[in-house]
Amino acid sequence: MSSRATPKVTVLMGGPSAEREVSLSSGRECAAALRAADYDVSELDAGRDVAARLARLAPDVVFNALHGRWGEDGCVQGILEWLQIPYTHSGVLASALAMDKTRSKAVFEAAGIPVVKSGLYSKSEITADHVMEPPYVVKPNNEGSSVGIYIVPEHANRPPEIAADMPGTLMVEAYAAGRELTVTVMGDRALCVTEIFADGWYDYEAKYAPGGSRHEVPAGIPPDIEAACLAHASTAHEVLGCRGVSRTDFRWDESQGLDGLITLETNTQPGMTPTSLVPEQAAHIGMSFAELCDWIVGDASCDR
Repeated sequence: MSSRATPKVTVLMGGPSAEREVSLSSGRECAAALRAADYDVSELDAGRDVAARLARLAPDVVFNALHGRWGEDGCVQGILEWLQIPYTHSGVLASALAMDKTRSKAVFEAAGIPVVKSGLYSKSEITADHVMEPPYVVKPNNEGSSVGIYIVPEHANRPPEIAADMPGTLMVEAYAAGRELTVTVMGDRALCVTEIFADGWYDYEAKYAPGGSRHEVPAGIPPDIEAACLAHASTAHEVLGCRGVSRTDFRWDESQGLDGLITLETNTQPGMTPTSLVPEQAAHIGMSFAELCDWIVGDASCDR
């Protein structure tokens, strides 16, 4: 905690993205934990006037609990840099890079982190014919939390029908079969590996609805797979330039051994809801939710 008696922390939450409701849940949980840790906490639902409202509040630190576009793609980070208010999680460049799935995967490949084949295609190309041999996945290039995911199965005769409100350009990537694994990196430490069990695809509902998925912490996987996950997550955090807490997701096809481990993406604003993975991994290493939030605030700065 800061040396000040009652440091002022504003928790940024909500916002206009597709992940607004998750962000509100994360923000409420973090605000309550920080109040319990004796911070002077205000909550701010981020709108177009966010810069003016932050200037009036003049907090010592902004706890960024926003998810999705504008909140974790470098936009709000740029505002906070302009206002020179210390803030949590990753900075402008790392946030923008991690949110852009195609560019982050190029960075991963260059660093030797395993990824699947993918490309960007227009919505009209995707709906006209298969742009890749099935099975494959279609999703927005710059959203998180499994928003807008289409899975095209192996023997599909037709390409997917894409909703009208989806972006005009989408990412298509080869489907990676296997077990869902994830690793939290906190500062320079990869905490542990969690395995996620869900009925079917680990989609938005499975991630955030109570009972939507089950987590095994630590994952019951071979030591070499565990070591590889921890190493890849640490490398991803480093090469993207992440700060504070990040979470990197994997798929592992155990029939292929180490060759079956694929890195999906890195999330620079992991969920902090009651069903979220980061608090579970922090608890596994003996850190309470309040201690986790306190650490994140203590790590805050500008020029991230």
